[in-house]
Amino acid sequence: MGLLYVLAFVCAVREIMISRTSQGSIAWILALALLPFPTAFLYLIFGWKAFDDYATDRIRNGRAARPLRAKDLMLIDSDTSALWPVQTKVSEVPFLSGNEVDILIDGRATFDSIFAGIDQAKHYLLVQFYIVRDDALGQELAERLIARAKAGVKVYLLYDDIGSTGMPKRYRTQLREAGIKVAGFNQRHKIMRFYGPTRINYRNHRKIVVVDGEQAWVGGHNVGVEYLGEDPKFGHWRDTHVHVRGPAALGCSLLFREDWEWATGEVLPAAPPEHVPTPGDKSVLVMGTGPADRLEECAIAFTDVIGRARERLWIVSPYFVPDTDIRTALYAAKLRGVDVRIMLPNEPDHKLVWLASIAHADAMIEHGVAIHRYRDGFLHQKVVLVDDQIATIGSANFDNRSFAINFEITLWFTDAMTIKAVQDMLLDDFTCCREVTIDEVRARSWPMRFLTQAARLLSPVL
Repeated sequence: MGLLYVLAFVCAVREIMISRTSQGSIAWILALALLPFPTAFLYLIFGWKAFDDYATDRIRNGRAARPLRAKDLMLIDSDTSALWPVQTKVSEVPFLSGNEVDILIDGRATFDSIFAGIDQAKHYLLVQFYIVRDDALGQELAERLIARAKAGVKVYLLYDDIGSTGMPKRYRTQLREAGIKVAGFNQRHKIMRFYGPTRINYRNHRKIVVVDGEQAWVGGHNVGVEYLGEDPKFGHWRDTHVHVRGPAALGCSLLFREDWEWATGEVLPAAPPEHVPTPGDKSVLVMGTGPADRLEECAIAFTDVIGRARERLWIVSPYFVPDTDIRTALYAAKLRGVDVRIMLPNEPDHKLVWLASIAHADAMIEHGVAIHRYRDGFLHQKVVLVDDQIATIGSANFDNRSFAINFEITLWFTDAMTIKAVQDMLLDDFTCCREVTIDEVRARSWPMRFLTQAARLLSPVL
């Protein structure tokens, strides 16, 4: 019993030292003091963050020197970077010019493009997904990676231990036997590994594929047949990826290298080539965020763009569990007369998150924000469009988990052609939605209101 109190005390001290929000920390400290069992063990699972060495690895990888190198190569779009200083400073890398951008709608277009890119690889392949399943799509990915490895291409596959819990050992073995380097994100870290699937916090939620540092794919898709719309439970799976060719691919490579070093201890070559191809004229910002950040930088970046919206703010996310700052910014945007629309799934894939999302969405409706529920299958894309000025596509959901707990990647675009493509895509999606009315909100049964409000209390960890 004495050891339990010592553990609870250590956890309480650590929470005080690393506290980001007083509300959450006070809740932990009170629970640890009043009910050390099982709170101390719950804290080890949910609250204990150990990413100091990740931040050290990031410094050693030289992220701070990237802007200087980009300047030497004349890749920086200084005007756009100055126009969006918050996003640029959060990313620690400026907007890079010279890119070509293609938006990929749904799974088949996405994986056709990714597989074509893999087949073109000549030097190296960096592949990272939150979920990799051993199903038909997962096996096709394995076969293509093995083929490139046998052709002499250096291939690296990084997956999240929690997201890919069901990945069998034989899947990894077939890749390693072909010379592919495979790693789980937390495989080198004893505390993270000890809790196994119960360690639900601090996941690596990024989806990145990089071919030869010249082209990259980023978005919402993971590797599984459901992302192709082949799961009878979900049917059509509405998701969005983006394919970029040009200097932005190097920014994606940098994030992969940082994650790989954390996972394996192996430092991948980081020096960019003397010449970087610039096949297009579009500027792209690569923003990597996560629990190793000094501040909650993902939340800062999105709060800033919400505050800058003047005409329209369209947000698409499968999970909508915003914190107080995001909610306040959305309410303020609506009061400014901004066309604020939030597109969410009509059906759940995670019941608890869905219930909490309903509570938050209902509050939005009561403040005049339009909530649209997507009905043509399951909605999983993560897209934001602000005025005619900026758009994002990436892996981050609109919840505390993405903004503060998980490792995420978001690409930011400011060119008129990409913004128009995002607008047209979302306009098509809105035709597949129903708008939730205030009458529907007020007609919810008392048990449903109770469940949604109870789920909302868990928002910080959902």
